[in-house]
Amino acid sequence: MMSKKVTITDVASTAGVSVATVSLVLSGKGRISQATSARVNQAIEQLGFVRNRQASSLRGGESGVIGLIVRDICEPFYAEMTAGLSEMFEAQGKVIFLLQSGATGKGLERCFDTLLTHGVDGIVIAGGIQHVNHSLREKAAAQGVPLICASRSGGSEGVDLVRPDNMQAAKIATEYLIRHGHKQIAYLGGLGSSLTRAERLGGFCATLLQYGLPFRSEWIIECDYHYGHAADAAESLLRRYPKISAIVCHKASVALGAYFGVLRTGNQVAGSSMDNLFQRQVALIGIEDSPELALTEPPLTSVSSSAREIGYAAARRLLLRIGGQNLETQDIIVNASIVERGSA
Repeated sequence: MMSKKVTITDVASTAGVSVATVSLVLSGKGRISQATSARVNQAIEQLGFVRNRQASSLRGGESGVIGLIVRDICEPFYAEMTAGLSEMFEAQGKVIFLLQSGATGKGLERCFDTLLTHGVDGIVIAGGIQHVNHSLREKAAAQGVPLICASRSGGSEGVDLVRPDNMQAAKIATEYLIRHGHKQIAYLGGLGSSLTRAERLGGFCATLLQYGLPFRSEWIIECDYHYGHAADAAESLLRRYPKISAIVCHKASVALGAYFGVLRTGNQVAGSSMDNLFQRQVALIGIEDSPELALTEPPLTSVSSSAREIGYAAARRLLLRIGGQNLETQDIIVNASIVERGSA
């Protein structure tokens, strides 16, 4: 019968210390007392723990592995951003170790400890960076592991941040609809707890006020990014308020869901080739772009802050940090631009 593999958690429990402390002892980089180190090493010998190659490599040089924590790997934004990161790191002979923390950020610390245990050269946290607390920054600093945040909103003191300009993106989307004659404009998607949504709503509302258009709170609808939920929300909104002529959609996936919600109401999406005098047209524009938006009829217009470019910028910054450059913390903003297709 095979014996159970001894983990770093087992060592931490036996030694009476945290997983991070064991990781620091293994890497040889932390400021750990001799007594604590001796206790950890005694637990290692007692349990027969096998020191991993990555942790050992930290004592002699770089591991060639970059840790990446994303909130949800199914979201197109993170997939595109990961592609940009991967391209840049692979060109430097490095590979990505990808972990998913979950939408609430509860799994972030577990993912973070795992990456430190495996001796990564640096860490990128994408999304939910409001959960990047002082404890995580201290852990990374103690092991000399550079940390970068690549996200949609917010900030974390003492950490480089690469992000899109969410307020600008929403302003561009709203102004585009207004200039095409729309005055009854709704906002669909995102959850109330989202910093990204708050920023985008700020841009949306500011633009309405700038052009003297009414701000109606009942036309601002929460929903998550799943297509089905967005379709249901859009259908319900348009049935209750049939005068709405355009919708700003919080994400690409919300725009796709809203497309089907519009059709369920018996209306057409603006720009449709099906010219029916008895059907109203509703314009749609999504914030963030996705290849799927070009597949509908009509194709869906969007405002894009290139997720791939955010990945490139985050990778460049982290490589400078790994190279030992002593840089001031920087907030790097990637501007948005309109992708015209026909639905607005």
